[in-house]
Amino acid sequence: MTADINKGPFLGQRHLQVFLLFSSITVNYIPKFSASVTVVAMTDAATTNPNFPEYDWSDMEKSYILSSFFWGYFVTQFPGGYLCRRFGAKRTLLVSTLGSSFFGLLPPFCVSWGGWGIYCGIRVVQGFFQGFMFPCVHAHLAAWCPVNERNRLGALANTGIECGTLLSMFLSGIIAASSIGWPGLFYVTGGIGLVWCVAWIFLAANQPNESKFITKAELNYIEALKDMSKEVEAGEVERKVPVPWHAILTSLPLWALVVVRSAHSWGFSTLQAEIPSYMKGVLNMDMKKNALYSALPYLAMWTMSYVYLIVSDVLLNRKILSLTAIRKTFNSLALWLPAIGLIGVGFLDQDQKTMAIVLMTANVGINAGSTIGSALNTIDLSPNYAGILMGIVNSAANVVPILTPLLVGVIVSEENNRAQWQIVFIIAAIVFGLGNLFYLIFGKMEVQPWDDVNFLLPKDASNIDATEKCEKSAESEKPKSVEPEKLAN
Repeated sequence: MTADINKGPFLGQRHLQVFLLFSSITVNYIPKFSASVTVVAMTDAATTNPNFPEYDWSDMEKSYILSSFFWGYFVTQFPGGYLCRRFGAKRTLLVSTLGSSFFGLLPPFCVSWGGWGIYCGIRVVQGFFQGFMFPCVHAHLAAWCPVNERNRLGALANTGIECGTLLSMFLSGIIAASSIGWPGLFYVTGGIGLVWCVAWIFLAANQPNESKFITKAELNYIEALKDMSKEVEAGEVERKVPVPWHAILTSLPLWALVVVRSAHSWGFSTLQAEIPSYMKGVLNMDMKKNALYSALPYLAMWTMSYVYLIVSDVLLNRKILSLTAIRKTFNSLALWLPAIGLIGVGFLDQDQKTMAIVLMTANVGINAGSTIGSALNTIDLSPNYAGILMGIVNSAANVVPILTPLLVGVIVSEENNRAQWQIVFIIAAIVFGLGNLFYLIFGKMEVQPWDDVNFLLPKDASNIDATEKCEKSAESEKPKSVEPEKLAN
């Protein structure tokens, strides 16, 4: 059986699963990043809708609110991979989005008596639930995407990151200024999350053979390629062998991925959170109060994610570049060019505001290549343990958004001091550069030996298992004997 068999409908269940993952990331990212607008609306009602309560919170208290999400988010990244393997992506991702969406509805009812502390606590719980998301996304992609479509479909699902970030920046200000005010931000973001959960319950399936809607042709296509790549269902991995933890944790390609994703997180958190503060303090531009300027970099990022996707698909399908070359080339573009751009921003003054906006937009847009460059590398290394690997990688990468603001607070004592900001940008550029260099040297895009379900079994047992399979296959191919009575008839 080959991959050239009938693929079924042009848009099949695997595409629906990818769309559900895309929309899951989107509806979770909107409340994740809309808090920066929400806090402004809650503490300065005159900038949005003055008909709603206003709270007197200090800058430090607002900083706690913004960073508190990552306190919970970091904790559940690693357990998310295990829970997804144990209970399946469908159940785990449902709990993740349902929990985050439900708690996202609560601040308008609680902040009036609990103040910034209760809002901070709710954000921690939201982050706790959302930490399960990406291990589930990558495990679900590994289960549903044929090997030859993983780059395309995986990248499509992950563009939910850019879409969610863009919508959080663009829609938050509009909703906060509308008749429903800042409480409407919580109602809308929590509500769409709950609607997504209903769709997920009815349409999602852990494996292609569990789907009620998949055609036989599409199922055969997916399973044929899975057999060719020696992949197995998550349940079969659970029954056969434990996770090869020692091999995974001592794998240099995995650590190369951990390093580069952490480096990306450092640079991107600087691009996202610190450059607007730099532009306000040094260039006298308040980016956060201008919806267009706030959304423009993320519009560029979302657009560029599809440009990278189309280009990589053409290069891969026409065999112009290998998957390894595509991943490392795109990741180098995504990290090294913004590294140069970060240093460049630090040398601009108030007379070059237009250039500053162009550089910031270009940096964020070009950085979208990291999705194809390294974000999908967990599935390359181990389709059978993709969720667990994503938990490990994201655990490390999400420590960074907690640390970078602290470093900025130490270095930048005067927000209008350009020399201090230049140090911040140079450090981020160095981290970008060295992280990608480590990935270029040690990163791999091939399935690792420990992905094999027989990896922890003794060689004899593995051989016996293979022999038994061959014997069963030979037995099934033998012609069935015919009884003498039937032969006589």
